[in-house]
Amino acid sequence: SKEICDPAIGGEIIMCPLCDRECEYWRLNTTCESSEYSHLFDNVATLFFAIFMGIWVTLFLEFWKRRQARLKYEWDLVDFEEEQQQLQLRPEYEAKCTQKKKNPVTQEMEPYLPVTSQAVRFCISGTTVLFWVSLIIASMIAVIVYRLAVYAAFASLMENTQTLQPISGLLTPQLATSVTASCLNFVIIMILNFLYERIAIWITDMEIPRTHMEYENRLTMKMFLFQFVNYYSSCFYVAFFKGKFVGYPGAYTYMFNRWRNEECDPAGCLIELTTQLTIVMAGKQIWGNIQEAIVPWICNWWGRRKARNNPENLYSRWEQDHDLQTFGALGLFYEYLEMVIQFGFITLFVASFPLAPLLALMNNILEIRVDSWKLTTQYRRPVAAKAHSIGVWQEILNGMAILSVVTNAFIVAFTSDMIPRLVYYYAYSEDEDSPMSGYINNSLSVFQISDFPDRNKPKLNPENFVICRYRDYRYPPDHERKYLHTMQFWHILAAKLAFIIIMEHVVFIVKFFVAWMIPDVPADVKAKIKREKYLTQKILHEYELEKLKERLCQGDKRATEKEFIATEGRMELSRAM
Repeated sequence: SKEICDPAIGGEIIMCPLCDRECEYWRLNTTCESSEYSHLFDNVATLFFAIFMGIWVTLFLEFWKRRQARLKYEWDLVDFEEEQQQLQLRPEYEAKCTQKKKNPVTQEMEPYLPVTSQAVRFCISGTTVLFWVSLIIASMIAVIVYRLAVYAAFASLMENTQTLQPISGLLTPQLATSVTASCLNFVIIMILNFLYERIAIWITDMEIPRTHMEYENRLTMKMFLFQFVNYYSSCFYVAFFKGKFVGYPGAYTYMFNRWRNEECDPAGCLIELTTQLTIVMAGKQIWGNIQEAIVPWICNWWGRRKARNNPENLYSRWEQDHDLQTFGALGLFYEYLEMVIQFGFITLFVASFPLAPLLALMNNILEIRVDSWKLTTQYRRPVAAKAHSIGVWQEILNGMAILSVVTNAFIVAFTSDMIPRLVYYYAYSEDEDSPMSGYINNSLSVFQISDFPDRNKPKLNPENFVICRYRDYRYPPDHERKYLHTMQFWHILAAKLAFIIIMEHVVFIVKFFVAWMIPDVPADVKAKIKREKYLTQKILHEYELEKLKERLCQGDKRATEKEFIATEGRMELSRAM
């Protein structure tokens, strides 16, 4: 940051234009403020925080399992098996399935859906989900095209508009493009979410799941898959693709052979990923609270307004309660989905935005109060239902915990500048007193302006620059291997891959060791469950013993003696257990 901001260093480095023809040459120190902000998150402390978060996720999930086991015991759901729900058919299933066959468990005739009908319904369902996922990817590509198309407009606008000069250091064309694209992306995400929720429920109904548990599991997987791609695809693009396939001056790569691929800021793409994550995460939380609190309140206010025509004594309290919003069978489903998506934001990309967990905590403190107010004043009382766990959501959280280690390792290696800086520090630094001096000059390659093809060459070059710099590790124009990658590029790539392998293995080993060390059920709860089972068996056997003694007194001595001996044996076995 100091070298970029130094007028004698960053002020003297002329950078190649960031778009074709319209953009001008620019000085490196114009990105001074953004490089300083980037350094807040792009430092060695972020690496240790990412490792800590990888281990914290495991601790969180393991301690949740223990909490869940305790709640299950306290609410007397230890023997409640979700398999019992497998026997309870959905009314919709019974109504729509006309054919019947014998259930091997209950030995009763019950409706069933033929295999051919199931296969057709699954094909239609799978095709619909793939279509909507493709629609998300298409919308993300449209946002990328927007980024590429408007960058030149922002660059020329900020160069020529005098009113923007005071903030030109803070609001660079890259940042302006990134912020507007992130806002546009957030709006598209919300619209697609609104539409897909209805489509997901429709295609799950069309599949005609057999039980309520099957229905919830199928809907959960569809909704989570869609929202995972919808919310995280833009973050994945900025983290892992932006600035990676740019080419170099004179041989840029183009999207659809028309729009030049985006470059990262000289300080790295991390600040743009932070911007993207902040807008999407904070926007989602604000919109979620508005949806959960304000929308039901407006609906109830409108309902009460229409009922004002009735006198107070004719509009009883129970009628007022009945006119409140319905919580619905999927009320908790949306609460779970919201928490899981938030869990993804604070684990998958925490290396780029360490403040994400703080934002999530503040949101959740507010959300607890909003939810309590909403449930007690704006909704009818929900119908309680038994459940011995959070179901399929537990597996989703476990999967995201594993994926988070991989994504954070890649963010630190490929999105941040930490590895190139370390390679320079240990292998290429020439100043022992100040090992990082000269890093910026070392990380920028030289391009001869006369080598620009007409397609890329800027219209104006008022200061008659001969060379410009660009972010890459390539040989200079006077070298025999002109514009090919230098050996330092391959050293950095090898260091990045080695870092990913080492970080992943270290974190995974610690994660699995911690998971193995912490039992899923607390020892005192396990002892109480065993004690209850023992007492239950003891009472049953004592009852059987009393009955046998009565029969002995009444006659049938020989047959009853055998039963008596067998029962005593079972009693001894129970005591031993």
